[in-house]
Amino acid sequence: MSGTALRPPRHRPDRRAVAWWTAQWLILMVPVGAAALGAYWAFTDRPLWLGVVAAGFAAGCLALAVAAPRAYYRTERWEVTDEAVYTRTGWLTHTWRVAPMSRIQRIDTARGPVQRLFGLADVTVTTASSAGAVTIAALDHRLAADLAERLTARTQAVPGDAT
Repeated sequence: MSGTALRPPRHRPDRRAVAWWTAQWLILMVPVGAAALGAYWAFTDRPLWLGVVAAGFAAGCLALAVAAPRAYYRTERWEVTDEAVYTRTGWLTHTWRVAPMSRIQRIDTARGPVQRLFGLADVTVTTASSAGAVTIAALDHRLAADLAERLTARTQAVPGDAT
C-alpha cells in the first residue's frame, strides 16, 4: 500500500440504512421517552415544571431518533480497492480503518431480523490486527454477498499468510 494516498472512501451505505437505523433508534428511544412521561404521571403531586422537563426529554428522544441516523449516513463511508478494504466512520471523531488484502483472515456477512426487513446486510473483514475487524455496514444484501465473494477471491490471490 505504499505510495497510495489516503483519501475519503467513495461509497456510502445503502440509502435504506437511514430507515433501518431510524427503526433501531425508535426501538430504543420510544420506551425511554415513554418511561419519562410515565414517571411524571406516576407522581401524585405533578408540578408543571416537571411535566415540561419530562415532555422536553421525550421530544428530545424522538428528535435524536430521527436526526442521528441521517447524520450517521452522511459520515459513514467505505471502499474496497485492489490493495485494501477501508472505512471511515464517526460524527465528531472520524475513525479510519484500513485492512490490507494481505492481512485479511476472514470475511463474514450478517443480516439481523430488522436488517432483513430492509434488505440490508453487513460485511465484516477480520484481520490479524489487535484493533479488531473492519465492518462495512448497511449494504444491499446482494451487494454484500457479491462483495464477500469478491473479497474472498481477491484475498486468496494475494500472497502472504495474513499474519
